[in-house]
Amino acid sequence: MLNLLQLDLASLRLLVLAASSQNLTKAADGAHMTVSAASKRLAELERVTDCTLFIRLPRGLQLTPAGRGLAEHARLILEGVERMAHDANDFSHGVRGHVRLFANTSAVIQFLPKDLNTFLAANPHVRIGMEEALSDSTIQAVEDGRADIGIFADNVLAPNLEVRPYRADQLVLLVPNDHPLAERSQLSFADTLDYDYVALNQGSSLLRRISDAAHDARKLLKVRIQVASFDGICRMIEAGLGIGILPLESVRHGLLETSLKAVPLEDHWASRTLFAGVAVNTRLSPEAANLFSFLTSLE
Repeated sequence: MLNLLQLDLASLRLLVLAASSQNLTKAADGAHMTVSAASKRLAELERVTDCTLFIRLPRGLQLTPAGRGLAEHARLILEGVERMAHDANDFSHGVRGHVRLFANTSAVIQFLPKDLNTFLAANPHVRIGMEEALSDSTIQAVEDGRADIGIFADNVLAPNLEVRPYRADQLVLLVPNDHPLAERSQLSFADTLDYDYVALNQGSSLLRRISDAAHDARKLLKVRIQVASFDGICRMIEAGLGIGILPLESVRHGLLETSLKAVPLEDHWASRTLFAGVAVNTRLSPEAANLFSFLTSLE
């Protein structure tokens, strides 16, 4: 049985560097060691773990299955130590609590900057660690305990969370100023499906929403290009590569004044609710409970 006390952080960091570069010289440089010292450390790590971690080749290192697995464990250990160091530094400077928040892109772009600024102005001794993620991933992070609070779209199921409304937003059709649909004061989603779309990548709740709506209309959603961000959608639409659907407040106002037109949608699903959720039967820290109460009192 491996004695964890025989592992040191410097060796674990070297293992991660070697696994990433698959080159002993580069790993040694990254760890600020000589090549001979790095080689001895890796050999000692193999002795302690009783595993062959690398196959030494003339031009580098090749990871074994054990090397891949233990390098991933080492990476997670080092991330945890780094978080501990950050937390210790915060506590030494008067921070009383940390809150882990996951949120989807719509919330991050439209609402959270202002809302979190307001909350932190009234609670200066709280630290919020926020991560942007898809709605499904956000819910999973709360269920797994990696997040205290999650913010996600209303068309993603969260049966294991206590859910409350956070904010409402409005989806609009975004088209170039010279597009045939730009003259419309409003229209139904079905009327747009003869045109090519620019959309978010697979897995996003927004793509799921418009794909489901196209299915209900018994028409095909013709996605020409998929990108990873709202800004990417705007740029592609501006270039004339298609049309798209976005939350109105996520579109930079300069674009609406110059090159793009936001056309309101008549469809009921275009009025959307973003939810905040916490794990059921989990006791939140006072700071997390306070933030959850604040966020769900704003709608």
